[in-house]
Amino acid sequence: MLDAFSRVVVNSDAKAAYVGGSDLEDLKKFIADGNKRLDAVNSIVSNASCIVSDAVSGMICENPGLIAPGGNCYTNRRMAACLRDGEIILRYVSYALLAGDSSVLEDRCLNGLKETYIALGVPANSSVRSVAIMKAASVAFINNTASERKIEIASGDCSALAAEVSSYFEKVSSSIS
Repeated sequence: MLDAFSRVVVNSDAKAAYVGGSDLEDLKKFIADGNKRLDAVNSIVSNASCIVSDAVSGMICENPGLIAPGGNCYTNRRMAACLRDGEIILRYVSYALLAGDSSVLEDRCLNGLKETYIALGVPANSSVRSVAIMKAASVAFINNTASERKIEIASGDCSALAAEVSSYFEKVSSSIS
């Protein structure tokens, strides 16, 4: 797993160069936006159970066959597994947002996820839809536009962090579809 600092050092070392120029400017920006990044991660993890349960509920509302006998969310055990998977994905997305790097998400969460879902018969379209709902909710929390759940955040524009977390969710969606 690399964080923003480690990634710059590894890239500079590979080029046998000192850290400088645009890499140094990127690190300065990363540090300057530190409080906003921490607030963004906090808003996601503080509302994780709501984000995941709303995503699974939304997915089921759009496809009620999932909870019918023989459906992928039929029985408490399968529903619990669905909620667990959503929480794991959201946790690794929050780790990636905190680190400013998606390698932890890719290495520890997405590596082999598609093959596992295929082997278990998990419908990709439903999984992708629940990820899209989690993405929308997370972006709303980061931008502090989630209805009824506003929190105090560091001042400033958080659109870059919202775009960053969106890109992590897009990685998840593309890896399971």
